[in-house]
Amino acid sequence: MKRFSISLALICSLAAGLFPLRTQSQSQSQSKPQAQRPVATTTTTSVLVDVVVKDKKGAAVRDMTKEEFEVYEDGVKQQVDYFERISRTAPVVVAESPEPAAASAPKLAGLPTAATTSVSTGPTVVAIVFDRLSTDARVRARIAAAGYLPEQAQLNSFVGVYQINLSLNTIQNYTTDAALVRKGIDKASAMVSSSFESSTLRPAGEEAASLRQDAITQSAAAAGQGNPSAGGAAGAAMADQMMQQMQSRMQETFEQLQRDQQGYATTNGLMALVNTMQRLPGRKAVIFFSEGLALPPNVQQHFRSVINAANRANVAIYAVDAAGLRAESTLAASRDEINARARRRMDNLDRVMNNTDGPLTKGLERNEDLLQLNPQNGLSQLAAETGGSFIGNTNQLGPKLKEVDDDLSSYYLMSYVSANENYDGRFRNITVKLKRSGVDFLARKGYYAVPPTGSTPMFYYEAMPLATLSRGTPPREFPMLVNALHFPENGRPGRVAVEVEAPASAFTFVNDAEKKVYTTDFSVVVLVRDQQSHQVVDKLSYHYALVGPSDGANALKKTKILFYRDINLPAGRYSLEAVAYDALSNKASVNHCALDVPDADEQTLRLSSITLIQRAEQIKEKLESPFRLGEVLIYPNLGETIHKSAKQMGFYFNVYPARGASEVPKLTLELLQKDKPLAQLPLKLPPPDETGRIQYASALPLDSLSPGAFELKVVVSDGKKTISRSTAFTLEP
Repeated sequence: MKRFSISLALICSLAAGLFPLRTQSQSQSQSKPQAQRPVATTTTTSVLVDVVVKDKKGAAVRDMTKEEFEVYEDGVKQQVDYFERISRTAPVVVAESPEPAAASAPKLAGLPTAATTSVSTGPTVVAIVFDRLSTDARVRARIAAAGYLPEQAQLNSFVGVYQINLSLNTIQNYTTDAALVRKGIDKASAMVSSSFESSTLRPAGEEAASLRQDAITQSAAAAGQGNPSAGGAAGAAMADQMMQQMQSRMQETFEQLQRDQQGYATTNGLMALVNTMQRLPGRKAVIFFSEGLALPPNVQQHFRSVINAANRANVAIYAVDAAGLRAESTLAASRDEINARARRRMDNLDRVMNNTDGPLTKGLERNEDLLQLNPQNGLSQLAAETGGSFIGNTNQLGPKLKEVDDDLSSYYLMSYVSANENYDGRFRNITVKLKRSGVDFLARKGYYAVPPTGSTPMFYYEAMPLATLSRGTPPREFPMLVNALHFPENGRPGRVAVEVEAPASAFTFVNDAEKKVYTTDFSVVVLVRDQQSHQVVDKLSYHYALVGPSDGANALKKTKILFYRDINLPAGRYSLEAVAYDALSNKASVNHCALDVPDADEQTLRLSSITLIQRAEQIKEKLESPFRLGEVLIYPNLGETIHKSAKQMGFYFNVYPARGASEVPKLTLELLQKDKPLAQLPLKLPPPDETGRIQYASALPLDSLSPGAFELKVVVSDGKKTISRSTAFTLEP
């Protein structure tokens, strides 16, 4: 990296004093339910299971006893310590409720263990969701959704209407007003969806390509028999084949990306919806109208995250195939293309044995993808694994939807404390067995054994990192640093920059010699906890599934992976737990840091955290970052030791004068060691910029300092208020 200096004229005005302060970068390589009922908080570890029981005619069974239920987790029978039958009453005003039961389980004290009880609850919550639908499907969905609503003006449930297109659109917020819900249904069903039409499943196209290949082969054979004109024709045909292959590969690539986009749009919408229901007590439902979920490989793991989020929030999803009664099997198109591909591949092998289309496994991978495109597969799985039901293969959707209301009106709620107390991040299967014959039931299928993470959804790649955080002795298998810095800006007084840094060489790079690419699979997860309550107030994460040319892996390994998030926090004291987890080697490192967010008022003087500068680089593009200083981007030192050989230590902070202040605050810089002041220097701040912020960067010379632990302190005053912040650093030879 190119070495450069930050001009003093650009960043600050310095008075002559004890320290000849200057700034220079260092070159470095980088890259409230019922009183007795168990409820979930981050201090509980009871597992809640809600079960809907019906007779063979579909009517609710309301006389089951605790002794007739058995609950198993991963095949091990569990002791049910709480049991009740839930029934619904008329609508009431719902106050803010505690979080619902967490998926994983500390033992709840005071739970009743008596025989069956029947408890009346307040109203349930139902979200009616319209996916991207064709014209006919929208009509069918509107009729079914409207028929689901009872005739009375006030509903027994709070019902909301939503539509998924490229994003999740709120058509009607939750209400018990039936007229408003009907208007929302009409509006949602009239909205035209973005087109995701695909011509991927085109066996006729495959047959045409095979016919072209036959013509090419015949021309080549004629040339081999001494026909001169046929040679030129064969050459032209071969060129045409290459163009057709290029067109085919382009189309397949685009359609794969298109299917991924469609899958992510739907799963992201469902994820956002079920996550907002998490804080509501009891069983909730989503009625999801769709013509099918295509789940290409890139989307399948994200789809699992949706199912997990629904189970953690006690949300049952009722998936409705709005396509109605299908005239032919939804697998027919997939089967036809698979067969066409097989014929073409065999023909190519028989003719030339050196097909340039790529490895044979490419076709097999595509076939697996096609099998996942059966639109009813995803809908059925979504319903079955969340304790809902799939409604399809019929044009009479309305009567089936009546079951949703029945399921929410009467169900059994039970809890147990898992016999497996180890948070290992793995999925645990829940199996419910009934001793009574002649009945059917709906129940969720399991949960991920991870510690509670507050109200934020858990994504599939976070399970193992979160389990790592719960270990008695947190691992430290490779270097990893974390820090958080507060910037109380105008309009964003709780702005906090969170950064995690680890060497790229700490993670596993898998080389594919055939494709000549490397791949990685590692994640960074940060939990932000309130120090007083130890509650998780935010969760930050990123999944690094990197792919690149093999010859670039070594260069990347010499850099550092930098995770950055910009969040907002209310005033308080926080602790941050960060984990970097390499899925390919099962290695991980955990680190912590503390953060103080003072109460910030734009009417009074404010001061940011002090940033020790690791390095800086010049940038030309516009970047909204608290670390941008003119045309320079500052990279913080997250806790690395400072060496005297560096000659100086850069630092940076922001001052925010009180709104309307006419004078620039006064600045004093102090250096302390073991709480004893070594030096104190008054300095002059420049005037505020157009945003009312004063940015200040400089450097502390290290020549006169002996190795040891130090504290750099900044004090600012405007005559009405004096405020200070400090940061510690260690100096080594």
